[in-house]
Amino acid sequence: PALRRLSHYLLAHYQKGTRPVRDWRTTTNVAIDLMVYAILSVDEKNQVLTTYIWYRQHWTDEFLRWDPARFDNLTQVSLPAESIWVPDILINEFVDVGRSPHVPYVYVGHHGEVQNLKPIQVMTACSLDIYNFPFDVQNCSLTFTSWLHHIRDINLSLWRQPELVKFDRSVFMNQGEWELLYVLSRFQEFSVKSSDSYAEMKFYVVIRRRPLFYTVNLLLPSIFLMVMDIVGFYLPPNSGERVSFKITLLLGYSVFLIIVSDTLPATAVGTPLIGIYFVVCMALLVISLTETILIVRLVHKQDLQPHVPDWVKRLLLERATVLLCIRDRGKFSQSRTQSSDISRQAENSDSTAKLNHYGREDPRECETAGGARPAPAFVGQAEGSPLMRGVLREITAIRQFLEKREEFRDVAREWLQVGYVLDVLLFRAYLAAVLAYGITLGTLWSVWRDA
Repeated sequence: PALRRLSHYLLAHYQKGTRPVRDWRTTTNVAIDLMVYAILSVDEKNQVLTTYIWYRQHWTDEFLRWDPARFDNLTQVSLPAESIWVPDILINEFVDVGRSPHVPYVYVGHHGEVQNLKPIQVMTACSLDIYNFPFDVQNCSLTFTSWLHHIRDINLSLWRQPELVKFDRSVFMNQGEWELLYVLSRFQEFSVKSSDSYAEMKFYVVIRRRPLFYTVNLLLPSIFLMVMDIVGFYLPPNSGERVSFKITLLLGYSVFLIIVSDTLPATAVGTPLIGIYFVVCMALLVISLTETILIVRLVHKQDLQPHVPDWVKRLLLERATVLLCIRDRGKFSQSRTQSSDISRQAENSDSTAKLNHYGREDPRECETAGGARPAPAFVGQAEGSPLMRGVLREITAIRQFLEKREEFRDVAREWLQVGYVLDVLLFRAYLAAVLAYGITLGTLWSVWRDA
């Protein structure tokens, strides 16, 4: 048979230990090609990229030529790869032996063209930048070079045009977490300590993470908790519900961070921006809780609370209310103060009239009566005067107590008004900080997403 005769003809006196050229000055040109089939895994902690590629080599073997007319017009034959010379081209970034299937044959043409096609699972070292996670784009290189032969013996070239290699996604499985953007190729020479130069063919595999999963499971829950924190400012500051609500949010966010800690990539080089985002959100929740505790402490009613200082009144109750457009609260406070003053004046006048009325009944009325009443009545009136004076003293003490309590209420109302104004001021400052922070992050991530 022609195949057996041709195989025996080619391999009978073939020596695979030497480079297949008749003149040792001739350079063996090896054309290589690469197609990415799948992105298997990206290990950010160990900085390792695992890909599955289809790799092709093409070179000319001057000792594997024949005349097709002598062998039943055979122009191509498959030979065992272990029986012929194969260039020692390796990938410099290899960190582990991949699980690549063994392909035992190569194709040989009648002019000596050898084609070696094989799939390779590549585990390579790659400098992964996770700062933009989950909108990160990774650029990992695969450097093919001869480990022993310098450029005068083995030279490398690209099998196809760089434009065809760049956007070739014909065999790529586009269903995983990563999507292939493009594959760049570049030829270069390098030398070690001024020794002989070596040929290198670099392929830059540029991949991008699909962020939908992380957006739904990481960003949206955090955004919802921050929105609820902002809504919590509408609870009355003089009630204790806001403090408990803020503490519950803070505890919930802590549990959320514990759950998502395993999802975030961990490296010793740097921290992703989303990790900084979570830390800042936690800090904002702590600041919000601190502000709530301050306001609740400020507006809490106490019997021994001092008066509001004048500079605080001028700064918060006059200027800040105009700046924050909350003048109605100042009018409400003023009306409450006026009504309390009016009621106090009415109470004072009423009590004074009663005191004057009781005062006229004692010895003065007796003097004006001119002794018209009998002596026993005057004696009874004189005996009742100490009791009446005691009653008046008790009434005066009650009135002073009521006045003191009304004064404490006025002080409490003033501090409550100061607390309301300060609460609105801090809430708007907090809201502005959260909005500025969110817009900045959204802009950065949108720029990285569309880059």
